[in-house]
Parts: sequence; structure tokens; C-alpha cells
Amino acid sequence: MASEQDRPELEAIKKAPEEEKAELDARARQGEIVVPGGTRGKSLEAQIHLAEGRHKGGESRKQQIGKEGYQEMGRKGGLRTTDKSGGERAAEDGIPIDESKFRTKS
Repeated sequence: MASEQDRPELEAIKKAPEEEKAELDARARQGEIVVPGGTRGKSLEAQIHLAEGRHKGGESRKQQIGKEGYQEMGRKGGLRTTDKSGGERAAEDGIPIDESKFRTKS
């Protein structure tokens, strides 16, 4: 699993002086995103928890399906447009997507 060293900006916010945290919290309570990945958090603490959860979720998924599967999912997602899914666009453009790689490894 990923360590906190993989998220240096999050670690820096956690170790920031109380004055800086108070300022960030005030900005977060006014709706500003002050933590990368903390979207929709209504306070500094909430944004930190959201960011940690998103990172851990992505890492868990990567472990479940492996590096190749994770890359294949990204390739398919990157093809998505507002009117077509990634799968539809891949089929239309003749881009092979190996969905067998999406399966959880046991």
C-alpha cells in the first residue's frame, strides 16, 4: 500500500503550523479547495479525509486489478467524450481495449 510519503502536499498540510491550518480551514469553509483531492469538503479536516480516501481507493483498485488493468481502464476512460463512452469510442476508432485485464486478481 502507498505510504504518506506518496502524498507530500497532504503531509505538508498536516504538519503546518496551527495558524496556517486555521487560515486554510477558514478558506475551506468559504468553499475553496485547499487540499488537492479534497473536493466537496466543507472544512480543512474534511478535505484531508476526502483526499486520503480517494488516494487509498485508487491504490486499492490498482492492487486488485494490477498495473496493466489499471492502465487499460485509464486508456478506456481517456477516450470518453460527452456523447460517447470510452468503449463506444474505442470500438468506433478501432482501438483495442482488453477488458479481461479489468478483472480482480485472486
